[in-house]
Amino acid sequence: MTAFAPGDNAIGFIDEHDEVVIEGIGGRMGRSMGDIPGVRFKVIKVNGVSLNELIKGKIEKPMRR
Repeated sequence: MTAFAPGDNAIGFIDEHDEVVIEGIGGRMGRSMGDIPGVRFKVIKVNGVSLNELIKGKIEKPMRR
């Protein structure tokens, strides 16, 4: 599955075996949206922590057990 990681250097917060939560970004038909063809999902949480909070530096990513 391919997902978009929104934000500056957001992909740096996602490691190989992290648990991520995704949501659809397509329109009502479930198609891709914007300038990235074929990508229909975006990452919203990494290991139970919001990706926006990680990017802003408000919280650190917990280690997965």
